[in-house]
Amino acid sequence: MILDLKEIYKNYNAGDLDVPVLKNINLQVKEGDYLSIMGPSGSGKSTLMNIIGLLDKPTSGTYLFDGIDVSDQNDKSLSAIRNKGIGFVFQNFNLMPRETALANVELPLLYAGVKKKQRREIAAAALEKVGLADRMKFFPTQLSGGQKQRVAIARAIVNSPKILLADEPTGALDSRSGEQVMELFSKLNGEGVTIVMITHEKIVADCADKIVVIYDGELSSLGEYNERMSRRRHGGEENE
Repeated sequence: MILDLKEIYKNYNAGDLDVPVLKNINLQVKEGDYLSIMGPSGSGKSTLMNIIGLLDKPTSGTYLFDGIDVSDQNDKSLSAIRNKGIGFVFQNFNLMPRETALANVELPLLYAGVKKKQRREIAAAALEKVGLADRMKFFPTQLSGGQKQRVAIARAIVNSPKILLADEPTGALDSRSGEQVMELFSKLNGEGVTIVMITHEKIVADCADKIVVIYDGELSSLGEYNERMSRRRHGGEENE
């Protein structure tokens, strides 16, 4: 099991108030899974992504990442696990504008202490895998939105992470570029890459093998969510 979240709660302090954001989250992701976590703005999905990505800690609950209990790890340990275990893909690419595509992809390898010649070879192979072998020396300003996202995906997979964590990966793209990025995710998953994708778009979520929905900080299957919404529309939850 790569991800195993048990009874995860996350509260934020707002003055004297304790505001619950995540409530009793239970989630398991196995090697090779392709999972979409779908939810509207304010549902708690960004907070959940930050916890999965070891960028934030839960208020309570247990989180095992690849068998390691990360709940009590210090920042240095969490940083090491993130660098080697998680590849991040963000909505707005997060590329360094003054560096080439190749240099951007090299960054995780640089942080991991890989020597220059080796990291160039590995980064070049990652760019080739995402179809950008002819764009290695291009700067982000010379690339389209879809190409920038493919550079970001190459950077995310360059360390052969345990999991690829994508946050609204098509949010800044036109429909055709978004389709190409999703085709690339499917290809990578077919090659064995484990993917967890956060999105608010059903058409994007449908590209995954499994969809769960987060709503008001609670996680449910798509079927359970649809049933809940149907009851709500018909007043079935008024007395619950």
